[in-house]
Amino acid sequence: MTSRSALFRHDVPHAPPHARIGLFGGSFDPAHDGHLHVSRAALTRLRLDALWWLVSPGNPLKAHGPAPLDARMARARALTRGDPRLRVTAIEATLGTRYTAHTLRHLRGLYPTQRLVWVMGADNLAQMHRWEDWRTILALLPMAVIARPGAQRAALSSKVARMARAHRLPARAAPLLADRRAPAWVFLTPPMRDISSSALRRAGPEPT
Repeated sequence: MTSRSALFRHDVPHAPPHARIGLFGGSFDPAHDGHLHVSRAALTRLRLDALWWLVSPGNPLKAHGPAPLDARMARARALTRGDPRLRVTAIEATLGTRYTAHTLRHLRGLYPTQRLVWVMGADNLAQMHRWEDWRTILALLPMAVIARPGAQRAALSSKVARMARAHRLPARAAPLLADRRAPAWVFLTPPMRDISSSALRRAGPEPT
């Protein structure tokens, strides 16, 4: 088994004890200003010390693989450069995990005193019931769902939202979410930007 020290030498970031850390996962294929907008909204509304992008090697729910991980990491790092609160990582590749639930279980063990929050867009909540072991995610970490254009109704009427209705907190409780024990979640509606990775892929590469 890979030791904790070996993992930290690679791509698992350092975090001070009791730090408030948001975890924002996805393929980031490619990363764009919408990801940045969601991240900064989460940092502010949840009063986080930092937010880590977990750039996944691949998405088990998608038939076609994403662009090479190195290329996606490079674009994400270029986009977040200048904001020390944002950290782009390949934690899933480092840990060798494929599913979000397994990744978060590992991270909860690696960071036992830190206050971790799972952050995701409303479009992901709408289809979260298709994720492997999704109930584990709800049980492991408090969760913040950020509204995305056109996805709010589907998200709030989704199977997961309905099953977890009793654990939903009002948006005004967002600053305290990192201090809550799971299951607990909030739905936040900051100003939105209508941009998506899939639309950028369809548009093709940017001119040089």
